[in-house]
Amino acid sequence: MAQAGPDFSMAEFLGAISAVVRPSAARPIVVHDHELERLPAAQVHNPTELRIAGKLPTSTFEIFRQTIPPGLSSDMQRHYHETVHYVISGRGHTEVEDDVEEWATGAFVYTPPWTWHRHYNDSADEPVEFLTIENSRLLSLFGVARRQSAGLSTVEEARNRFKEEHS
Repeated sequence: MAQAGPDFSMAEFLGAISAVVRPSAARPIVVHDHELERLPAAQVHNPTELRIAGKLPTSTFEIFRQTIPPGLSSDMQRHYHETVHYVISGRGHTEVEDDVEEWATGAFVYTPPWTWHRHYNDSADEPVEFLTIENSRLLSLFGVARRQSAGLSTVEEARNRFKEEHS
């Protein structure tokens, strides 16, 4: 059966879908905190630490543990995928375009697709710990993943750097 192109048949495609979904043999089922892989600083573009649970066999989403040191922030960035940060510990605020929202331990912070955003640790003494989940792998499967970083800038500086008009 053709998966794309002129020989693709929707009837064949739908007919090939089984009514029974078999359990996946994908492993590991559990990855421990000490097994998370730290992303190189050159890939992060800011003073935060990002560790990915890359050994999990997820095919549509990525999961990270992110640490923002006291008094610092992530970079100003935007990307096509959606992201949810669960605040494991700490307090701070997030800029998403022209909105600013405060958060603390136990909050969920949502970042919509293709919005300039930056997360700030408002404590001078304690780090912020996030559990970060994004659907970037799904978009990569479709060939539409995109990310831009404007470094440690403001929303307005990011817009100007990337020559955008704000509506």
